[in-house]
Amino acid sequence: MFDSAKTRYSFEGSAAAIIFIVLLGVMLLQVVGRTGYFNPPIWTEELSRWLWVWMAFIGIAEVERTDTHLRMDIIPEMMARTARIATFTIIDLLYLGITCHLIWIGYRGVLRSWNNAAVSLPVSDALLYASFPIAGIFIVYRVANRVIRRIGRSRGQG
Repeated sequence: MFDSAKTRYSFEGSAAAIIFIVLLGVMLLQVVGRTGYFNPPIWTEELSRWLWVWMAFIGIAEVERTDTHLRMDIIPEMMARTARIATFTIIDLLYLGITCHLIWIGYRGVLRSWNNAAVSLPVSDALLYASFPIAGIFIVYRVANRVIRRIGRSRGQG
């Protein structure tokens, strides 16, 4: 049965979808520009890469919200319910720790690249490097909520 929280639109899912639509438009402009009808703008290639990165990272947060990422759960499915909950909780806690560390590294990268200009776009490279720290905050929020819900359910049925 579907959980209603998984079927509603979220900020992350909507943002990733909008970025994807813009990405398709930029790539279409790039492809049509190469046919010879007009000179393609030089910035389309770089912008499409940046949009792809942002879409992928924001999309991770949506996948975490719906808990629909790929995982191998053959062994945990053979475990008792309590052991399975503990295993997935430990994995999520490790994931939270690693993600928080990566957010910190990404934040430092943004600060380091703040004064660097992009090659063909009139913005700083920091805008590209900010994609993971921003998406990482959403990821941490979604995974932490999942852990809290899992612990709450296990205590309620224990």
